[in-house]
Amino acid sequence: MDPKMYLLSLGVIFGLLRMSSCNRCPTGYVKDRQTKLCVDDDECKDSITYCGDNATCFNTVGSYYCQCDTGFKSTSETFTAITGQCEDINECDKEPDICGQNYDCFNTIGSYYCKCKPGFSSSNRTSCEDIDECAANVSRCGAGGTCQNQPGSYRCDCHPGFHLYGDTKAPCVDIDECATNVSRCGVGGTCQNQPGSYRCDCHPGFHLYGDTKAPCVALNCDQFQPDNVTKQTLPELAKELTFFRSKCLALKKTTRGGGSGEMLLEMLLSMIDKLLSSGPLGDNKKVSRLLALTENAIFMVTLLLKEPRTQMASNHTEVEILVNRSTVPPQGPVSLSSQYTRLDTHWETAAGAIDKYPGFAFTSLLSYNSLEKSTNGFFHGMGKMSQVRGYQIISKVVTASVSNRNTRELQEPVTFDFSHTQFAEKGKPVCVFWNASLGGGGWSPVGCTMVTSNPNHTICNCTHLSSFAVLMALYDIEDTFELQLISWVGLFLSLLCLLLCIATFYFCKSIQGTRNTIHLHLCISLFVAYLVFLVGISRTENKGACSFIAGLLHFFFLSAFCWMCLEGVQLYRMVMLVFNTTLRKRYLLAAGYGIPAVIVAISASVNAKGYGTDRHCWLSLKDNFIWSFFGPVCVIIILNVFFFIITVWKLAEKFSSLNPDLSSLRKIKTFTVTAIAQLCILGTMWVFGCFQFEKNTLVMSYLFTIFSSIQGILVFVMHCLGSKQVREEYSRFLTNCRPQKYSEFSSNKSSNSQAFRSSDYTGESKI
Repeated sequence: MDPKMYLLSLGVIFGLLRMSSCNRCPTGYVKDRQTKLCVDDDECKDSITYCGDNATCFNTVGSYYCQCDTGFKSTSETFTAITGQCEDINECDKEPDICGQNYDCFNTIGSYYCKCKPGFSSSNRTSCEDIDECAANVSRCGAGGTCQNQPGSYRCDCHPGFHLYGDTKAPCVDIDECATNVSRCGVGGTCQNQPGSYRCDCHPGFHLYGDTKAPCVALNCDQFQPDNVTKQTLPELAKELTFFRSKCLALKKTTRGGGSGEMLLEMLLSMIDKLLSSGPLGDNKKVSRLLALTENAIFMVTLLLKEPRTQMASNHTEVEILVNRSTVPPQGPVSLSSQYTRLDTHWETAAGAIDKYPGFAFTSLLSYNSLEKSTNGFFHGMGKMSQVRGYQIISKVVTASVSNRNTRELQEPVTFDFSHTQFAEKGKPVCVFWNASLGGGGWSPVGCTMVTSNPNHTICNCTHLSSFAVLMALYDIEDTFELQLISWVGLFLSLLCLLLCIATFYFCKSIQGTRNTIHLHLCISLFVAYLVFLVGISRTENKGACSFIAGLLHFFFLSAFCWMCLEGVQLYRMVMLVFNTTLRKRYLLAAGYGIPAVIVAISASVNAKGYGTDRHCWLSLKDNFIWSFFGPVCVIIILNVFFFIITVWKLAEKFSSLNPDLSSLRKIKTFTVTAIAQLCILGTMWVFGCFQFEKNTLVMSYLFTIFSSIQGILVFVMHCLGSKQVREEYSRFLTNCRPQKYSEFSSNKSSNSQAFRSSDYTGESKI
């Protein structure tokens, strides 16, 4: 193309473009068709196009802006189609309490609405109120539950014997107790399930031991069989017992026997009246048999009584019985009384252990109007005091019975308030009980203490305690709280000291030798004996276990004495032989454990029943069986006294030659301390136990209890703290120093004098 034509074309195009630009209106304006002038463009005529949904358009000169409607929001307060858009506001999230209490909030596009929560309703359209579901449907929880209204809901509380069938809003259904425990009613009963409960239907010959939920027990009619013992002791009762047993057998043919207890009780009192109407029995065996039969009969009669309280009287007896039948063990005090006696106890005592409660408990008090005439004169259980002073019964004889057959588990003491049948101005009353094991029967004060007394009344408490003094007592010593406290405190401290001694003698290899072996096994024997004593001396509930505990105590206490004797033998050899004092270990073990084992084996084979008594798991005083322990102990004590005298004599010589310049006072002091300590270590302090013959030797009981219970402490002080070698071993152990090997005969100090070197060889400076 020609360049001139090209330039001309560009000029024409540029001119046309300029004319077109001059005719266009600015943004936000449009040209009026009539006037051809630029006027404002109203963008809000098409609001949705420019602002979108949920927004309001506002026109301005040459422009516009948008604002979100109520319930919507944007990134800025004003916007255009380019800069933003409106989104819904969730008022329920923004203000959780916007609807108020008991409402649920529901969001909508641009707004929200409120609705009552489940379990609430709005009757006045201003507030939501709780709906009482329990009132709307009273049977909501079933027959075995109670509906409990809650804010917006409810729950079902099940009655005893029912459980929830699902969550807390489900109805309560019956628990089949018979299926959960097939032996619930015992071997003599059949369990029948009932709504919310169950009952026991007893087989013929069995009766309920409590309420209808208690197990069925068999009536033991054989205890009223007039056997040879009864015919010999109470021939007058043979016919009555036969009749009583026939009535008992007749009751066994029924299933419950309700109301028959009163009839049997009346028969029992008639039998006692007939026996006592002929005058005093005159024989302690007859009294023991009568009391035993009465107690057994009372136990059987109470099973058949209908009323919770029964009182009955005859010419020679007066009885009151309280019966409690409930699924929960009864609690609280209970009192029974007769004309001359009052009994105060607790239901806890009558019911026994909670885990063994059978749903039935009773307590009874039976008073005999003339039995005291038959029991006067049988005071051989009072000890030697019965020979010094005369006793006489000044109250009525009573029989107190409770359903708890193990009366050694009494939680509270039983209190008797006796009215005197004759004026008691002189003399001190003694509280006693009838002990049938005392040569056919006799009065004994063991376990009963007098609380207070005046010429008209005496109050007694009955319970049982134990003390260490019982080990060497040749009579049934009355336990006191002080003796028991001394025993427990002394033995506990001795156990700690003996444990330290055992560790010392076993682990300190540098002090090994014959004496160390004796000390070690002496501590082991005493430790086991003391531990068994503390744990088991009063565990008389199980006769077999009690006998085993008594055997252990017999063996380990004898073993301790044998090791004490070996200690004396070793001292004797060290003093007299000077050299060659080593004994082989197997000989020591044979003597220390073999001799006690032989003594215990012979004793058990001769009289196995002598292990364990009614009060303690120790050797019986009956038939002098206690001498199987007392005899060997006395022999060992005599031997140790001999060794002690020789030792003291040699010590006196050594103290005289040890330092001639030593003052007499220091000599006496050193000699006395060493002699007394050696006396205790050799067990000769047990000699105080040899003088516990009767009650007026209580001082000996205290001395014996004190010295014997702290023997472990004395062993630790003498052989550990009192030994220089052991103290140095302790020091090396604490400072991690290398131990030094000591000879068994090395001294505590070194000296250049020949006399002191002599004592080094004998080892007496270590004693």
